Amino acid sequence: MHDGKTIVVTGVASGIGAKTCEVLRLQGATVIGVDRNETDNADQFFKADLTDPASLDALVEALPNGLDGLANIAGVPPTAPAETVLKVNLIGLRHLTDALIPKLADNASIANLASLAGFGWAGAVEQNKDALALDFDSDVTGFCAENELNTPGGRSYFLSKEALIIWTMQNRWTWRDRGITMNCISPGPVETPILGDFLETLGERAEEDMKVMDRPATPNDIAPVVSFALSSNAKWLRGANLTSDGGMSSHILCGMHDL
Repeated sequence: MHDGKTIVVTGVASGIGAKTCEVLRLQGATVIGVDRNETDNADQFFKADLTDPASLDALVEALPNGLDGLANIAGVPPTAPAETVLKVNLIGLRHLTDALIPKLADNASIANLASLAGFGWAGAVEQNKDALALDFDSDVTGFCAENELNTPGGRSYFLSKEALIIWTMQNRWTWRDRGITMNCISPGPVETPILGDFLETLGERAEEDMKVMDRPATPNDIAPVVSFALSSNAKWLRGANLTSDGGMSSHILCGMHDL
């Protein structure tokens, strides 16, 4: 499905990123891995820090032209400081993507790993607009304080994923003249090294979700969906949010609407 393609995958050292790298390589792609932790599971690897614009700019400078895809999978959990969550999950992701656009081939695909945590974006549109106005020159610390994002409950993480879903929708046609598409994937709970961080932060809310589900996802459930979103088979999806969540978003909607 990806024969001859060169695809960049962030967060490649563990979890969904590592499994996505494996799946893409099995399907014929050459994978350029990016992570803050070194790994040898990609064809080529670059160390980069999504909280540091200089690190990201150096990465972009080092990457080749003609890239066929970008999988934005790197992320941090809600137990991290709110400023770090926003910088990694949203600001750094957008900075890297925008900077890489000139190096993408025509008809390239971008896949962003969002989350079921972004489900409620429509109930916080104005806050999300404010979050999407942030960049590395913004007072991110002040924004987090003003919006009380360092309080328990993981709001920083929810906001980062809500804003990512919105940003993906907003850019449904941004690069249409070059055939470049962007979509996102929203998993529910996934058995990765950071699942414990989510359960610790979300408490009873997460426990109730886990009782409803038959099981959490594994990276094996999510990586093929990311691969599909990067493939030519998904080219008519534009700004879509693929809810690979074991039915949880449908469960929530049925509850909301008494269905």
